[in-house]
Amino acid sequence: MGKETGFLELDRQDRTYADPRERVKHYKEFIVPQGEPALRAQASRCMNCGIPYCHNGCPVNNIIPDWNHLVYEGDWQNALEVLHSTNNFPEFTGRICPAPCEASCTLNIVDQPVTIKSIECAIVDKGWENGWIVPQVPAQRTGKTVAVVGSGPAGMAAAQQLARAGHSVTLFEKNDRMGGLMRYGIPDFKLEKDAINRRLMQMQAEGVVLKESTEVGVHVSVDSLRENFDAVVLAGGAEEPRQLTIPGAELPGVRLAMEFLTQQNKRNAGDDELRAAPRGTLTATGKHVIVIGGGDTGSDCVGTSNRQGAASVTQIEIMPRPPEREDKAMVWPDWPLKLRTSSSHEEGVARDWAINAKRVAGQDGKVTGLECIRVEWIDGRMQEVPGSEFTLKADLILLAMGFVGPRKQGLLDQAGVDLDARGNVFADTFSYRTSDPQIFACGDMRRGQSLVVWAIREGRQAARAVDEALMGVSELPR
Repeated sequence: MGKETGFLELDRQDRTYADPRERVKHYKEFIVPQGEPALRAQASRCMNCGIPYCHNGCPVNNIIPDWNHLVYEGDWQNALEVLHSTNNFPEFTGRICPAPCEASCTLNIVDQPVTIKSIECAIVDKGWENGWIVPQVPAQRTGKTVAVVGSGPAGMAAAQQLARAGHSVTLFEKNDRMGGLMRYGIPDFKLEKDAINRRLMQMQAEGVVLKESTEVGVHVSVDSLRENFDAVVLAGGAEEPRQLTIPGAELPGVRLAMEFLTQQNKRNAGDDELRAAPRGTLTATGKHVIVIGGGDTGSDCVGTSNRQGAASVTQIEIMPRPPEREDKAMVWPDWPLKLRTSSSHEEGVARDWAINAKRVAGQDGKVTGLECIRVEWIDGRMQEVPGSEFTLKADLILLAMGFVGPRKQGLLDQAGVDLDARGNVFADTFSYRTSDPQIFACGDMRRGQSLVVWAIREGRQAARAVDEALMGVSELPR
């Protein structure tokens, strides 16, 4: 694969970002892509390592060495075909996936993995530029009908695969636009929404019927889906946020990250302020912002706050500060725990770890600060450090502490399917069938909060399971 001596001759060179001082002035993507010669050179670093650990590192099992080799040879169209054979939406993963494949790359043992994510993104972007990505309309229809509930990456992948198998598919979304959390939870500067729109147009041409502003369990009952469709796929995500349960958390200046991010994405989409902010305008402009939660959503709040003109941004995390570098001998090829600095962090933020929030301070109904205490972790248990109390100045506190599972009201209450011990919809990873044989589940609604690439994998696998259940056999890939 690639050039036999490529990894010996060339160092890793990845795509770059626009200057932070310039990119915080807008909400557009700011990645500076590499030219074709540089991409082909980087693809040549993919070595013939015998066992491509990147396959297992990638949840959709992308055939990475093959398309790297095709890029090295300049055969971009065939590289796109190989890429699409395992991933319906590589432009999504090429932008917002954390790239566990690169952590598993054999070259990562010496901290120089192949630039897999950048090459993947370049392949699909070139496919769109050259008109190679077209609808795949099935040669014949099966007469079977499937309802897919939730239009995030799992629902989109399941709907597209089922439509290509010849079934009549209807995709339901409770929000006014398709895309799930990719639409409203991922900032435009990480994923511009035209990337979602063009895939939806492709899916419509393949026969998928899109039903926006239609919440199953509210506007349409689950029983009506049972009556009108041969199968139902639940792909509604894990949207129940983890709440902050400390004194003062009820103050109006304490808000959920998804509410904050959704409002800005709606503004970017051209919605008027009232439509974008039904609970009132939520903005970081001129405010001292504290983000509680050190993950990707917290990072997105940091980037959005800076673009809105926050006076200051502080991000705190209850877990200890990760090491600068992982111990390769201990963790490779698994996903390592190490300090990660995102592009949003580079734009300006004060970060702190091992911090527990104790009380939200307020005056006249407004947030004025966050009282905290330092903690230490001993044998996996958190202990507060006596005498380490301090207060952070705050006007706005954004909660980015993750999600605890799917919302039960409406959809799941009506479906009546069994849940697992964590409150997710119970279904295995082979049949994807719930306790109701007509209903299947996939993505975050089944596995809990996870990555876009896991959602695509589960959507694809669930589609095969549904196809096999309806037809007896399936030619869709797992």
